[in-house]
Formats: sequence, C-alpha cells, structure tokens
Amino acid sequence: MSRSVILLVVAGLVLAQVPSGPATAGPSPTPAPGYRGLALTTPFPDQTVRQGEPVTLSLTVRNYGLPPQVVALTAPQRSPGWNVTFLGAGRPVGAVSVGTDQEASLSVRLDPPQRPRAGVHRFTLVARGQDAEATLPVSLTFGEVLPPRLGLSAELPTLRGPGTSSFRYRLTLKNESDQDLLVNLEAQAARGFQVTFTPAFGSQQVTSLPVKAGESKDLDAEVSLPQGVAAGTYDVTVRASGGGAQATVKLSLEVVGRPDLSVTTPDGRLSGRAYAGRETPIKLVVENRGSAPARNVEMSSFEPTGWKVTFDPKQIDEIPPRGKKEVTATILPAAKAIAGDYNLTLRAGTGDTTSSAEFRVTVYTSTLWGVVGVAIVAVALGVLGLAVSRYGRR
Repeated sequence: MSRSVILLVVAGLVLAQVPSGPATAGPSPTPAPGYRGLALTTPFPDQTVRQGEPVTLSLTVRNYGLPPQVVALTAPQRSPGWNVTFLGAGRPVGAVSVGTDQEASLSVRLDPPQRPRAGVHRFTLVARGQDAEATLPVSLTFGEVLPPRLGLSAELPTLRGPGTSSFRYRLTLKNESDQDLLVNLEAQAARGFQVTFTPAFGSQQVTSLPVKAGESKDLDAEVSLPQGVAAGTYDVTVRASGGGAQATVKLSLEVVGRPDLSVTTPDGRLSGRAYAGRETPIKLVVENRGSAPARNVEMSSFEPTGWKVTFDPKQIDEIPPRGKKEVTATILPAAKAIAGDYNLTLRAGTGDTTSSAEFRVTVYTSTLWGVVGVAIVAVALGVLGLAVSRYGRR
C-alpha cells in the first residue's frame, strides 16, 4: 500500500472520531448529509442600522437528527448597555421546543442604551440543547442608512371596457427603506370618477396601510365611472406617501362607447285611444342615454292580429349620446275589433341594443252604424204610423 493511501485512511479515521461541536449560523453552507446537531441562523447577521433605534432580527433554530428537545436561548456576550429579548409569538421567551429534523421560528429584539456610542456593536446568541449547542455572532453598525423610499407599480396599467363597468387594477406597493412606514393612498381622476383601495383578496376599503421595512403588499384600485360617461381615454394617478417618501403610478382606462335606447311619448304616457278600422297617429320619443351614437335605429312593433302599425320615419340614421328623435307611429286597429283595451309593443333597435315600450290602446267601435240603425227604426215607425192612420178607420 502506498504512503499516500495510508495517509488518507488515517485522516479519515481521525475526522470520523471528531465529536460534533457548536454549529455557527448565518451565511454558512447547509450541513453535510448525516450531520447531527443544532443550528441557529438569521438572514442578515451583520447590518448597518439607524443610531439609537431598536433592532429586531428573525431567528431560526434547526434540529438536525437529534431527539426532540427544549433549546434554551441566551445572549452571553452583548455590547455594553444593550438589552436582548427573545420573542416568540410576540411574547418574551427563554427557550423553544424543536422536534427531530424540525425547526422553530422566533425573533430577537436588541434595544440600545439611551446614549449609544457610534461604531460597531457585537453580540453572541446561543441556542443550547441537551447535548448540543449553536452560536450566532451578530454585528450592528451605527451609520448612514437608506432614506425612506416607496415603490408603486401596476400589473396592467391600461384597461378597456364599457362605461357601465368598473375598472380594477392590481397594484404592488413596496417599502424600499429600512424602517416601517404607514403609507397613505390617494388618487387624482376626472370629475365624477370614484377611486377606492382594498388589500388584495380583501373586501375592506382602506385609505392607508402599514408596510414593514423591505416588505411588499398587493392592493386593488377600483375606478367607478359616473353614469353616462362619454367614450374616450381617461387617466388616473395613484399616489402613495409616508415617512417623507412618495411614489406615484399612472393608470389609463379606455371607455368603449355603447348606445342605450329608450322609447316613450312626449308626456310619458303609454296609453291612448283608437277606433276600429280608423288610423290613429301617436307621437313617440326615441332617446339615446348611452355614451356612443346609435346608428341605423330600426322601428318595429308587435301588434294584435289584424292590426297594422307604420312608422314615420321607419329608420333613424343616427341619435347622438343624450340625443332624442321624434317618431310618429300610425295605428290602424282591425275593422272588426271589439271595443276594449289592447296591448301594443313598440320597439327601437340597433345592433345588440334594443328598447321597447308596452303601449295600451283603448279601442272604440264607430257610432255611424248606430246612427243609421236609429234612423231606419225611426223611418219604419213613421211608415207604420201613417199606415195605421190611413187604413185604420176602414
């Protein structure tokens, strides 16, 4: 066996007999497979912080292959005058319970003295179990920190739809500073537009919300339009401000125009009278209450059997938004129609937009034949009277 092979075997035996020592957390690599022990880690063990302000760090205690156990937490080394408090679920704690190959999350709050010195402040945090422990060195440097800064962006800044719908935008608000901020929300929009804010997947409207340092939050901005808004493109500016920082995002909405027709009469009454077999004109008003012109508006009707309805004009070339046009409907009931009330449907339509009105018509029969009948009866009675007077004496 060569000398190099012998040296490798001896080194392997020596390493295999080395007991598991304290585990140092932080940016160290993941332990090798088969490792048994504890680990105490935090994402950022070396930070520059604002002088005089307390610092809270998130911690993770990990059990690698050991039996479930209670792990005590201490800070044997700390910068003079500082107070160290371990927090679990928002309460001070002195230990955590960790199962085999499990982890526990907590935090540690570092409170400086009233007059802390400038420079670097060092701490050593220790997690001690039954037969293993892990240490975590932490360094805080008082110095220049990032000024308050906000970021605000929209997932889809431009939306398109009809004026009868609302426009919902998904926004992302980010606190890009080192301190927590209470952020106020406001919007600038055209007159009559209403803008409301709700947290993403929530329903409660908000005008402000807290955002932790380095945290991002999604929220929805919903724009409601006034009735009858004209077709066109409108801009909305959303502004977020807090802690002296400010961020804005511009949103755009394109309102697609759509006509909205209605059929009525000049005085609003939807009833009238007519005579059987005689034409009767009715004045109608066709109004476009929508946000786009109504073109090639066709007039039609649904009438009782034997009736006839004509329109003048039969077709309207265009009705502008908020515009009106007058139409004359001539109704001709059937000649043998019985006196009484009848329902007549009058329609105005263009494309996929249609409006109708139910018109009640009271039909009267003509009195001409009644007069003729009375005259015939009178003549007959006269003839009979003459006959009786002339031949009655014989």
